[in-house]
Parts: sequence; structure tokens; C-alpha cells
Amino acid sequence: MSTAVLRWDDYRTMPWKNGGGTTREVASATFPDAGTAGAAASAPRAAEAFDWRVSVADVASEGPFSAFPGIARVITLVDGAGMVLTVDGTPHRLEPLTPFAFPGAAATGCRLPGGPARDMNVMTREGHAAADVSVLPVDGRCGLACAREETLLVMALSGGLRLIVAGQDATPLGRLDCVRQEGAGTVRVEGGGTVAAIRIAPVR
Repeated sequence: MSTAVLRWDDYRTMPWKNGGGTTREVASATFPDAGTAGAAASAPRAAEAFDWRVSVADVASEGPFSAFPGIARVITLVDGAGMVLTVDGTPHRLEPLTPFAFPGAAATGCRLPGGPARDMNVMTREGHAAADVSVLPVDGRCGLACAREETLLVMALSGGLRLIVAGQDATPLGRLDCVRQEGAGTVRVEGGGTVAAIRIAPVR
């Protein structure tokens, strides 16, 4: 069991696969049985060299999304009035703080009727990892349990939240900071606001 606080200012900035912009990588990993040992290293690597990846992207202009064959994606709009994704010819309007799942291999284009936006992006390699993304209110105190083989990432989508760990002072969480829990345990957050809970598990 391990718990770590990941800070917005420390996220690594990376170019989009298609060169159309940049994203900040929150965390990523490959599983040992997928041909690479342990968590992803800090050295540069190909955009697809992960079994799962969580990032935050600023979408400043309209245009195509990068293609990621074999990757499942979940996008959650965290800033901006709205975004329209056209996935294999079908338009979908994304509302703020509402996760939207789609295949990475799909031909996907983006429109920004409300202007620039920012999204949280969860990617998992099909057949290796699966993710569940939910957005939850925090009113007082919230406890989120993590299973033995899971990775749980709890991202603060608002200010005014603190991480509670027994025997320690409360740790303030800035907006878009993230708590990463590996294996069995509970992430406890207090305050008033909203978090995204991202659960990632290997596919056996």
C-alpha cells in the first residue's frame, strides 16, 4: 500500500501525438506482465508506451484528436463551457464534469462552441487495463476505498480540499492536484468541493 500527493506544478508537459498542442501528464504506468517492468520511468518515451495514463490537456483550438488504436479513452471537461466531439461521424456534446468514454482508434474531431477548454483524459490499453471514472461531491468528509490490485487517483476539481491521513496534519490539495493510492487502502478527503475518482485495474 502506498499513497502519494501529485502536484499540478510537477506534472510533466508533453506534446500531443499529432503535434496540435500539449498535455500535462499526471501519472502513467505499464504492468510488469505487459513487457515492461514497473511504473513508467521519467525518461522520454513514445506516446503509446503505457498500459494506463492520466493527463490534463488544454484545448485552445478546434481540430482533430490524435488517434490511439487499441486505447480506450475517457474525457472529462474540467474547465470551459462545453465541447463537441464528433466520433466516427457522430457528434457528442460534452458537459462540464461529465465523463465521456470513446475508443482511441475512432476518427475524432473537436469543436469549441464555448471557447477554449481543459479536459482530464484517462487512457487504458485494451486487454491490459480498465478504468472507471466518476465525479463526486465532497461535503465535509469523503472516504474512497481502493482494492488490493487497483490504482486509485483522486483529483481535486475545486479548491478548499484537504487529504486526511491518520496521525498527520491535513494536507491541502490545490485545484487539479491528485492523490495516488496503490493497493488496498482508503483515501480520505475533507472540505467542500468536487473530486474525480479514477479507478484503474489490470485486465486478467
